Amino acid sequence: MKKRIAFLGAGKMAEGILSAMESADGVIMAEKIPARRKELERKYGVETTDSLAEAAKGAKIVFLCVRPQDADAVAAEVAPFLKKSQTVVSIVAGKTLAKLRERIGAVPALVRVMPNLALRAKAGMCAICAEKTTPESSVKAVGKILGAAGETIVLDEKDFDAVTALSGSGPAYFAYMEEAMAEAGEALGLSRVAARLLSRQTMYGTAKFLKESGMETRPFIEGVCTKGGTTAAGMAFLAKGPFKRAVCATLAAAAKRSKELA
Repeated sequence: MKKRIAFLGAGKMAEGILSAMESADGVIMAEKIPARRKELERKYGVETTDSLAEAAKGAKIVFLCVRPQDADAVAAEVAPFLKKSQTVVSIVAGKTLAKLRERIGAVPALVRVMPNLALRAKAGMCAICAEKTTPESSVKAVGKILGAAGETIVLDEKDFDAVTALSGSGPAYFAYMEEAMAEAGEALGLSRVAARLLSRQTMYGTAKFLKESGMETRPFIEGVCTKGGTTAAGMAFLAKGPFKRAVCATLAAAAKRSKELA
């Protein structure tokens, strides 16, 4: 089999990218846990291995999909097997291109990506940056792969701590808000099942409409609010509270951690 794409690590993000691809032909995934390898083989028909070096050798694009604390060791391990014709794509949170270059050596092209878990539903958001020396063709090839899993945007690396905080970590905050709304619905007397359905569908439908219509959030909010009505009463309470400050502080904490991980 001619290898096109290799994944070093086979966690949720790696599986999300794989699941969005049209075909697993030419894909190999390196994973240490035998049960996980069998699961991926059964589910996607993909080739797997427990050897990082075996996966990396000869693959045109190599995705580095490991935990930040493991990234340096994995990069150093595969560095001797990489060639100039290859592109290494890191989805490791916080790891800068410069730090990756130190570990991966001078040979392969480097691209950095910050994805989010929504790509598992083909609705992900992936920010992409690359070294100045990375061929544009490599960046486009990576964008094409990730584009099958949602939206992509090319940004400067200086923006990546903010990206990590906003879209990388954002799905957890969004789910937390849904959870809070459902719990509030239960407190008002709804059953757990009804509160969860109402909360989830409301958030899904709102996000879908805003994306598809392109409408700005402020006129949308104003359109839902009727003077003296229920939404206006709720929004008046939100506006008086620390909600937006709490969101800003939450993202700031995540961005700070992203810097620390570098």
